Amino acid sequence: MKKIVLFVAAFALLAGGVLVGCGSKSSDAGRLVIYSPNTEDLVNNIITAFEKETGVKVEIISTGTGEIFKRVEAEKNSPNADVLWGGSWAVYASNLDLLEEYVSANDKDLPVQYQNVTKKITTYCLDGSVILVNTDLIGNIKVEGYMDLLNPALKGKIAMGDPSNSSSAFAHLTNMLLDIGKNYTSAAGWDYVKALLIQVNGKILNSSSAVHKGVAGGEYTVGITYEDPSAAYVRDGAPVKIVYMKEGVVFLYPGSAIVKGAKNLDNAKKFIDFITSKTAQDIIGTKLTVRPVRADATLGSYMKPMNEITILSEDYDYVQKHKNEIVEQYKKIFTQVSK
Repeated sequence: MKKIVLFVAAFALLAGGVLVGCGSKSSDAGRLVIYSPNTEDLVNNIITAFEKETGVKVEIISTGTGEIFKRVEAEKNSPNADVLWGGSWAVYASNLDLLEEYVSANDKDLPVQYQNVTKKITTYCLDGSVILVNTDLIGNIKVEGYMDLLNPALKGKIAMGDPSNSSSAFAHLTNMLLDIGKNYTSAAGWDYVKALLIQVNGKILNSSSAVHKGVAGGEYTVGITYEDPSAAYVRDGAPVKIVYMKEGVVFLYPGSAIVKGAKNLDNAKKFIDFITSKTAQDIIGTKLTVRPVRADATLGSYMKPMNEITILSEDYDYVQKHKNEIVEQYKKIFTQVSK
């Protein structure tokens, strides 16, 4: 069975030593070390299936994406990890020198927009921006997309996070700019943001979890949130429904990759192949509430098929280069409407 180590001491990342509990590292045909920020639910389901199929014993070291890459940088002359699994694709793209080149044989089975164009970064699941609606509170108010949120009947009843400190709120901000303005700088898009902030009536929440919890708990009628927790509420029978914006939904995707110089390279390749296999993708689609990346994966009844959703593509390069400018423009508008 897998061994999970919670790594929280930031100073240890830079110490260059081996993490307590990991033991000494040598090439071992039946071993694999993974650094991951993924949830316990995802880890337990995927790693258990991988170990059963391959006989490889996995050790998971769990911490945030930023801390993972600090550790990999510190260990680059003698890597402890074999695989990095989870975290923002953009962070992986900023650290390509730390990653081993490998393209899975399954890459061809992924939709073209999610394929491994870098020859190093593999994606395995998707999570989209959605609107969560409390069905006990919404009444006959129609909510099918962003523009419907400007209905005067919803003023003060919308839960929204702060794009300056919430990744899901920032993802919604760029999503709505694309939906309404067709790019990230259009006046039409930013005019919509201003109108929405007036609707929110100053109720910007401090955390992403407060948004979906507030809707599911009946504190708010509508929440601007993301699919993963929303689908969990639907699956578990909460009085909510998910709205996939008719103007278009951006699905962001995490990365995974083999660490450059990985000591258990063959097993690392097996893992990258496994997480993009039909077996693993069906597990993601039927047991979890993130979305599988493969179009042929089986979906649970609580997940809407991708072919029934209008999908937009984020310009990752632009957003990463101009993130500070986008956030500052949001702050400027928020200050204006809050006076």
